[in-house]
Amino acid sequence: MMQEEAGVLKEGFLVKRGHIVRNWKVRWFVLLQDKLLYYKIEGGKKEPSPKGRILLDGCTITCPCLEYENRPLLIKLKTKTNTDYFLECCSREERDSWALDITGAIHAGHPVQVQELHRMKNSFKLLDNISLYDIVERMYDSSTGIKLTRNLDQGNRYKETFTGSSLVDWLISNSFAVSRFEAVTLASMLMDENFIRPVGTRSTEAMRFSDPSEKFLDDSTALYMFAENGKKNTSSKEEVQFNISELSGKIVKQGFLVKQGHKRKNWKVRRFVLRADPAFLHYYDPTKEENKPVGGFSLRGCLVSALEDNGVPAGVKGNVQGNLFKIITKNDIHYYIQASSKAERVQWIEAIKPLT
Repeated sequence: MMQEEAGVLKEGFLVKRGHIVRNWKVRWFVLLQDKLLYYKIEGGKKEPSPKGRILLDGCTITCPCLEYENRPLLIKLKTKTNTDYFLECCSREERDSWALDITGAIHAGHPVQVQELHRMKNSFKLLDNISLYDIVERMYDSSTGIKLTRNLDQGNRYKETFTGSSLVDWLISNSFAVSRFEAVTLASMLMDENFIRPVGTRSTEAMRFSDPSEKFLDDSTALYMFAENGKKNTSSKEEVQFNISELSGKIVKQGFLVKQGHKRKNWKVRRFVLRADPAFLHYYDPTKEENKPVGGFSLRGCLVSALEDNGVPAGVKGNVQGNLFKIITKNDIHYYIQASSKAERVQWIEAIKPLT
């Protein structure tokens, strides 16, 4: 390990916006006490020297950051020299974990602030047996879901909207929350995850506040709508059928893994999403804004196994980091995937096996 990496607090893949060319690239991030290093991944292996570093002294952090509509899982860091860094995670849990650890490093000399952060993070927990997807599905129900109405705001007429207070009422009446504070927190989560979005002046202006309880308004004049209702539906019939049949399962696990290509045999970081009922493993290009899989396969009849780390196994090309595992589909297609650690490899294999 490099001298600069002594005292590692956290490490893993994040998607970073470029400074000059505003494209998005996957980088390997290493959090230290006073800085955040990021590395380029070449051929499935981390380069020995960091590509860049973010000095945390005097940094301010914004999480959630909603500056990019199609990237709801962003963290924004502003250095004391006013340089902005946008970092994207693969899930809300991962985003909150990174934000908490980075904030802890920024305020390392102020333990009271760190304790307050932990208290806020643990002040409201979504029930284990309920997911945000379940809530949104119930919201859509034509008989028991949230009532959608036309509303007028500043001369603009909006179709199929609901007010902040009506959503709070609905969440409490359906036992997703026991108090208005919890319901507002839950509604904020739905907004952070891009399930719902603000429309009209009142609710949009509230997005400027950093306090989650002030971003979503328990107010009869604040308007919201389902996020997908505000976008053009360009899906073909085939794409809709693909979404319904394969992407309807419950998400069991998701995260960044490195995958070997089938044709060029090069290694690319992909966001993997494991679903059950039906059991599918899909992978996405995390640098792209559209949330569509670039590949995937049914897990029924698959074989999954770890590969030895001593030497390069047959079928694997390039100088890889290790922690490899292989999935063979029932059609005898071989997928070679690399986790970031032995523990992560074990977690993925144990999550996949029961679904095969």
